[in-house]
Amino acid sequence: MFVDEVHNVRLKAGNGGNGCLSFRREKFIPKGGPDGGDGGNGGDVILVGDENINDLSVYRFTPHAKAENGKHGMGSEMHGRNGKHCFLKVPIGTVIIDSNTKNFVTEVIQHGQEIIVLKGGMGGKGNVKFKSSTNQAPRHTTPGTPGEEGIFDFILKAIADVGLIGFPNAGKSTLIGILTDATPKVANYPFTTLHVQIGVMADKSSNGKVIIADIPGIIGGAHENRGLGLRFLKHIERCSSLLLLIDMAGTDNRSPADDYTILLEELKCHDGNLLDKKRIVVANKMDVESARENIKILKRTHKIDIIEVSCVTGSGIDNLQNLLFRTMCAKIL
Repeated sequence: MFVDEVHNVRLKAGNGGNGCLSFRREKFIPKGGPDGGDGGNGGDVILVGDENINDLSVYRFTPHAKAENGKHGMGSEMHGRNGKHCFLKVPIGTVIIDSNTKNFVTEVIQHGQEIIVLKGGMGGKGNVKFKSSTNQAPRHTTPGTPGEEGIFDFILKAIADVGLIGFPNAGKSTLIGILTDATPKVANYPFTTLHVQIGVMADKSSNGKVIIADIPGIIGGAHENRGLGLRFLKHIERCSSLLLLIDMAGTDNRSPADDYTILLEELKCHDGNLLDKKRIVVANKMDVESARENIKILKRTHKIDIIEVSCVTGSGIDNLQNLLFRTMCAKIL
């Protein structure tokens, strides 16, 4: 099961160790003086971006983590050992939100990126640190400070080159299965796809690749959280380009031209900046009887370029693949 949101993850950095109260006691050294060492620092909680992790399922089943406490100081001016850091591997595109305030905390957008979410406590000072000419036998130490702690929401916003958008039954799952190595579930009923599908379209001749994300749950009113709504719209924000798949047979007695209008409105209402992304419009099911008339109306109404394909017959798929590779290569250059 693909998990893209986990709420109320409890994290705790390590506490600092206490400073030590100690005096040197050795034979023939009657006045050895103070020798209590400092406590060690507590470990930090650190997020690490990992491109080999696809979702947040590990945090659904273990929604808590804690770094190690620092060790207490000891005699002979021995410093307590620092606590071990707690490293949490997360997928690229993970956003961290404070569960209580709902404020943005940080986000992980690169492989190997390390971000300290919670700092460990500082170790306390041993009594040797308080020695002076006027206080040669100090009995004062300081305790370690507590590590930071908090409750967070982990939200994954998939990072992909192309976001595949369309109404249920438009053929998105079938198309991504043809274009990429993804193996989505395909069936003839709404919301067959209940989680984001990520697939890689590879070009063996150039060793290039295009990452495509099938974004499910887009219906009229999705920005108002109807249907699967806001749960998946967030994934579109990180995509470089958008592929709008239009069912040329129409949807729920609507024309393909109306479908295109509604899709643009949902994107605009969710985030107006989405309309600034490169858009590729693909007309699917060109094998149906009404497709030719519908595509004329779609072009006339919106004055857009359209790639015609049929996932059933395979026509137009090669043209679409070539366009996607050219579009992504142009963005890289």
